[in-house]
Amino acid sequence: MSGLKNIIKNLSPADFAVTIFLILMTALNLVYSGRIQEWLFNITFNLLIIIFAFVSASQETKTKRFIWRQLHLWYLVPFVFLMFKELHTMIDPIRGMTYDGALIDFDRFILGFDPTVKLYKIANPYLTELLQIVYGTFFFLPVILGIDFKLRKKKEELNYSAFILVYGFCLSFIGYNLVPAIGPRFTLHDFGMNNIEMPGLFITDFLREVVNSAEGIPAGTLNPSAIVQRDCFPSGHTQMTLLVMFLSVKFKSKARWFFIINGTLLIFATVYLRYHYVADLIGGVIFMVLTLWSGKYIYFWWKAKIENPQSVN
Repeated sequence: MSGLKNIIKNLSPADFAVTIFLILMTALNLVYSGRIQEWLFNITFNLLIIIFAFVSASQETKTKRFIWRQLHLWYLVPFVFLMFKELHTMIDPIRGMTYDGALIDFDRFILGFDPTVKLYKIANPYLTELLQIVYGTFFFLPVILGIDFKLRKKKEELNYSAFILVYGFCLSFIGYNLVPAIGPRFTLHDFGMNNIEMPGLFITDFLREVVNSAEGIPAGTLNPSAIVQRDCFPSGHTQMTLLVMFLSVKFKSKARWFFIINGTLLIFATVYLRYHYVADLIGGVIFMVLTLWSGKYIYFWWKAKIENPQSVN
């Protein structure tokens, strides 16, 4: 048991979040193996990531080598994207339904109209180009924040932010399972007309195709609404962007004004570009608050009980 305790002690709070989430994903794959075609591949891959988290944490502690420090930190970036892709194989087989109708009704109840339809009245190629570029920066924001803390040798700030962001992504992924939805570009608008109705200037169409491909609908896909990722509620773009903005201000990142300005535009872009309902944004805010509130307790519990148990009376 002492050997196992020593191994677990090497884990960071972010590793802990990764491990718990992967155990949950593995359990879902086992329970619904009759529906999920890729269940065996998913489980195998999940176990490999858990093993890598343990090995990289152990090697960083044991060897103190630069390569293991970097691998142990930055494996979290591909982990998030790979889990997003794994969810694509799971949500529809498990749930078999979407809640877009309820989200549309919620928007109409609180606003009296459909936000994406209303915003179409102000659409123009210059604004569309700008917002599509900003929208495309989403996945890079946590990386930029991490690099800033890394270069400034803010180790504790980096560790806390890494945990909060990974934990936040995990919570948003759970939300996708609870409230699967595909978004207004499919329900309130004609997806095939998006490039015609909302043209940009130079790279809007290309960036849209990148987003579409990441969500499982590359160019030429027949009936894209049937296979697109169910990833609208909560708005992960809103939740995670707000978390980056909050952490950048809390820890005085040198890039905080970039995060604030870019993040504000990005959240607006989620509705303007027809990816999200306003209900999704509200869900993103709620999940952001939930992440910070519960994440703080989990982080410091792990630090006290696991990393430094001798400090607890």
